[in-house]
Amino acid sequence: MLANTVFDVAPFGARAAPGTGTAFLVLAAFVLSFLLIRTSARLTRSVSWWPGGVQTGGVHVHHLVWGICLMMLAGFLGFAVPLDPPWWHLVAATFGVGAGFTMDEFALWVHLDDVYWSQEGRTSFDAVVIAVAFAGLIVVGTTPFGLDDPASVAGTAGAVVVVLVLSVMCILKGRILLGVVGLFIPLAGLVGAVRLGHPTSPWGRRRYAGRRLERATARFAPDALGMRWQRRVGDLLAGAPSSDAADPPPSKDR
Repeated sequence: MLANTVFDVAPFGARAAPGTGTAFLVLAAFVLSFLLIRTSARLTRSVSWWPGGVQTGGVHVHHLVWGICLMMLAGFLGFAVPLDPPWWHLVAATFGVGAGFTMDEFALWVHLDDVYWSQEGRTSFDAVVIAVAFAGLIVVGTTPFGLDDPASVAGTAGAVVVVLVLSVMCILKGRILLGVVGLFIPLAGLVGAVRLGHPTSPWGRRRYAGRRLERATARFAPDALGMRWQRRVGDLLAGAPSSDAADPPPSKDR
């Protein structure tokens, strides 16, 4: 009887019911696991007593591998087993942990190379910020495309098209975060669509020349105020990229 009572307990109550409640558990586990694994990587780089990553047969096993395995396990259990609390909550948290481990090495997906502490590796942090923004807007109940009130079919279709166009413009300009947020808050998409894009973005390469290209280059220059603040926040949360000369050896990079 006691065992059944323990197993029937729902530690998070109705707040973690399927839907946005469970999504909150996934998001919380995602953020926490990302911060923990990133902190572990920073300690491995800076101190000698931290155990670091896992190696087998001289091969470094990236935490991306553990993340994929956890997501596969949680996904299979979620589909194959009729789960009740607290097991459903544990599966949701497991998926979030796996996603956090995996997204921390997002740059490895893109470059197919170990660029964790290089400038290219900052792509992982950018991807995590975008993922947290997207999931966070869903968790708080924000309605996609700004459709808070019902409207006619024509009005709804028109609103969706406008929001999608603004978001796509943001993404093409290299303002991906504003493009994602703009799917839920159209004003953010409008702001990103009317502002200058990154000079190396698809929009900038095709449409910027002369004075506009100069303005975009100055706006996104490394010493520009906005870029300096972005770099400081990224360095604080994810660690500063290493120079080529200061990169740690492969066996101790995590």
